[in-house]
Amino acid sequence: MSKLAEVLKKFPRVFWVSNIMELFERWAWYGFYNAFALYLTLSKDTGALGFSQVQKGAIIGTGSMLLYFLPVITGAIADRIGYKKVLIFSYTAYVAGFFMVGTFESYGLVFAAYIFLALAGALFKPVISGMIAKTTTDETASVGFGIFYIMVNIGGFIGPFIAGFLYKVDWNLVFLMSIVTIAINYIFVFFFFKEPYRAPSGVKFLQNIGIAFKNIWLTLNNCKYVLFLVIMGLFWTAFNQLYYSFPVFLDQWVDMDKIAYLLGLPAGTITAPTISSMNAFFIIALQMLVSSVSMRYRPLQSMITGIMILGGGLLLMFLTRNPWIMLVGVLIFAIGEMASSPKFNEYVGRIAPPDKKALYMGTVFLAIAIGHFLAGWVSGKPFEVLADKYYLLSKAIEQKGYTIRPISDQFTQTQYFEKAQELFGMDGQQLTSYLWDSYHPSSVWVLFTGIAVAASLLLLLYDKFILKGQSNKVK
Repeated sequence: MSKLAEVLKKFPRVFWVSNIMELFERWAWYGFYNAFALYLTLSKDTGALGFSQVQKGAIIGTGSMLLYFLPVITGAIADRIGYKKVLIFSYTAYVAGFFMVGTFESYGLVFAAYIFLALAGALFKPVISGMIAKTTTDETASVGFGIFYIMVNIGGFIGPFIAGFLYKVDWNLVFLMSIVTIAINYIFVFFFFKEPYRAPSGVKFLQNIGIAFKNIWLTLNNCKYVLFLVIMGLFWTAFNQLYYSFPVFLDQWVDMDKIAYLLGLPAGTITAPTISSMNAFFIIALQMLVSSVSMRYRPLQSMITGIMILGGGLLLMFLTRNPWIMLVGVLIFAIGEMASSPKFNEYVGRIAPPDKKALYMGTVFLAIAIGHFLAGWVSGKPFEVLADKYYLLSKAIEQKGYTIRPISDQFTQTQYFEKAQELFGMDGQQLTSYLWDSYHPSSVWVLFTGIAVAASLLLLLYDKFILKGQSNKVK
């Protein structure tokens, strides 16, 4: 019997149940999330909301930041009242949240609904991560977390891939898919999930939360570590453009039917969520290969290289209107992610003092939360000014001296673009090409790639001058 087979036999049933629930949760989440930027910004007559890029960035950035910050509190809740109860509440909140985000239309209500949805995710995250930790040992942890990472990416591929077909039919189908998929987890939590042992504690709930924040504060007294988290926040800012800006850029500027036709598929088959879902597909296919290479290097070295590669992927993703080059960009982006992202937790585990490993590991989410907040801002006004088709079209209309009523609930983006076609004497493709050639929206790659390159260079300087090459020691 192989060593891997022996390890697999040592996992308890609840380990596999937890991984299956993770797969369905990621399916539901990413099926919605990869298309969310489109839902917020596409024209209202398509069934979307027609919000501005600034409004989109504010909603996704704020909610996603809370998603990664709130587990400080929700983890304490789970330890207090039990994992099973929190999972049930999380799934219920997910169902309600998906319904509300798909039903509400005003900016304020959608903003509030997404924050509620982020709360559902914040309840789920620490429980499932905790279950994987509790059901693995020193011998099985490496394989166990590897399986967990595969489940994340399988769900992260299937959900957006399906959503890419559904939203073209009806946006309600995307939210229905997420509701049905997350609801499947009720079966596993009610009939197959076993509550893990929790050591009794005399600490009150509020005291438990207070201790969590105190521990974070103690960890953040380490200036070197705080600097590392800030730099990694820049990495996550660049990384999150895969969800915040890339789908919008694809939809506005790229004819994805070129891929569909070559594959013998009908027009409209390949969509922005379909292309972005390939990131997860590439990770599933190549993670073992990339890991076998990156394991030969220090974690910080792998992260520096990986972030630089990811920046190269962003360059190709935003440089051109050729969908095949963009797809190569997604592949390069995925390779950069595989070389850098998994090393993040490994690096923090190595640099933490032996008696403070749990404290340090509990603060890695801060860099991700910072990254989401900044990603929301960058994908707002900066992206709008540089690359939003309708902003650039309004600029062209003004420069030509034409007059068109502004986009509103009564005058949609589609109507605005059609009126512009009349004034410019061009069809849709010609007008899009005119805007591309005149205002160079591809220049947005400089911003996104620049952020990634800055993170990589800052990590290099951090290693050279702050750590002096001893990246296993930050004390």
